[in-house]
Amino acid sequence: MHKYRLIAKKGEGTFSEVLKAQCVKNGKMTAIKCMKSQFESEEQVNNLREIQALRRLSPHPGIIKLVEVLYEQPTGRLALVFELMDMNIYELIRGRRQYLPEARVKSYMYQLIKAMDHMHRNGIFHRDIKPENILIADDTLKLADFGSCRGIYSKQPYTEYISTRWYRAPECLLTDGYYNYKMDLWGVGCVFFEIVSLYPLFPGTNELDQIHKIHNILGTPPPEVLEKFKKHATHMELNFPVKEGSGMSKLITHASDDCVDLLHKLLAYNPEDRLSARQAMRHAYLKELREMEKKAKRELITPKDAAHGSDEKPRKARDGGGEEGAGRGLPT
Repeated sequence: MHKYRLIAKKGEGTFSEVLKAQCVKNGKMTAIKCMKSQFESEEQVNNLREIQALRRLSPHPGIIKLVEVLYEQPTGRLALVFELMDMNIYELIRGRRQYLPEARVKSYMYQLIKAMDHMHRNGIFHRDIKPENILIADDTLKLADFGSCRGIYSKQPYTEYISTRWYRAPECLLTDGYYNYKMDLWGVGCVFFEIVSLYPLFPGTNELDQIHKIHNILGTPPPEVLEKFKKHATHMELNFPVKEGSGMSKLITHASDDCVDLLHKLLAYNPEDRLSARQAMRHAYLKELREMEKKAKRELITPKDAAHGSDEKPRKARDGGGEEGAGRGLPT
């Protein structure tokens, strides 16, 4: 830590605290995540899912940059040094009275969904998508806090407690750990609504209240969907009163039809019906940004690049990337 001058405490969680610090050598401002646990060896540190995920996913414009890992062998203390961002999504919308311009909302969502697609294509799912874990600087958005992430192909059920309740998908609430990467898209939908409306969509006070709040807006799912969940549910009775649901469009009357449609498709109760990040990127709501990006890429490609094909391709299965063999390198 002698390489950094500590300036202020930025926040604290269950497992770590985050400090604002300045690099003594080059004067750059950073955010240092100091772990509360102690670690016995460098091998144990390198096996941390968070570190492995960040190394695999970087560099990417939508993923927070890990600058370096600071580990002190004698004390077992560990700190992760990150680029410093201005704020998180929660801080951006907290106390705000005017809606964000739609162009800005679209930009944020396109960046977030692109980061999600990159992460999932590289075999990792985040498991704790919420406004506090999405950081912003100069209207550039980055996904952070990979402490809860898992490999997409790691074995179910997942036993440990995951995701903040308000952003927890139905399959996480109703089953005993039988969920997959689609839970991240539910979290994206919840964050999307919050950016549009400036308030949380499902602020449940406990797990049962969380389910009721979801049903009040989206309605009770068909019996066949609940039957699928029942196969893996022992902690909760799934006999819910039938509700139509008030719908989301009444809550965000200022939002466009395409915006509401994308929200509904990200917040599909059945994870099998929920859009993937790749599908969400192709939605009409994001069409303009997608076409602008394609145009910019075409203008950047030289004849030589075009001949060899310069579009980014997913990493091969041998190094743990891509859609087929991804995720096997993360500890389960």
